[in-house]
Amino acid sequence: MLDRGTDVVVPSKVPIGPGDAPVPILMYHVVAVAPPRTPYPELWVPPGRFAQDMRALARAGYHATTLDAVWRAWHGHGTMPRHPIVVSFDDGYQSQATVARRTLDRLAWPGVLNLVVKNLGIKGGLSRREVSAMIGDGWEVDAHTLTHVDLTAVDAVRLRHEVAGSRHWLRHAFGAPVDFFCYPAGRYNPGVEAAVRAAGYAAATTTNLAVATRRDDPYALPRVRVTPTMTGDDLVALLRHLRAA
Repeated sequence: MLDRGTDVVVPSKVPIGPGDAPVPILMYHVVAVAPPRTPYPELWVPPGRFAQDMRALARAGYHATTLDAVWRAWHGHGTMPRHPIVVSFDDGYQSQATVARRTLDRLAWPGVLNLVVKNLGIKGGLSRREVSAMIGDGWEVDAHTLTHVDLTAVDAVRLRHEVAGSRHWLRHAFGAPVDFFCYPAGRYNPGVEAAVRAAGYAAATTTNLAVATRRDDPYALPRVRVTPTMTGDDLVALLRHLRAA
């Protein structure tokens, strides 16, 4: 199948790789051009740059999959594509349902949405209908708390509410398993990990820079932050460097 508008050919049959392979988990936020003087401009990746990233990954032989598929393969219950990669998006911005979703759809790739419940239905955020459509496209939805609070700075009651409550809310709203968690701003400690484990999550992702492996602490899986200054070739080179480290 040809990715129209690009030079990427999407194979009709994705080659299967080893079930214990290391997997880069990419981290994106807003897929749009950052307005002048916006806070945290490093979280904004322009649409053209995002598309370039995905084309470069496809040319390098990567195939996107979900965190659930990775987890099952790591534990002998499924398969992964050769050169697997997870493309994750934090918070729940509308550009993820429009720009990112369209770009990934051209490659027949799923994304992973780490959704903050409070961002549903607000200006610039996702609607329930958009999230449901993303799930219908094969996206995975995981929890990113109710309010994006620093979990290391709250009491035990609030911690449990944010961690377990977000999973309960998302499962009820979308009928999704929500088996994975993402720490807001990458903030976690042993107490936060314990709360995530107690809430029934299989694993959790951080902002620690590395390629994830099945030998990692499952409640502290690393990711690779993609910044707006990276080219697609830069991203591929970084992943090769991290794999060799």
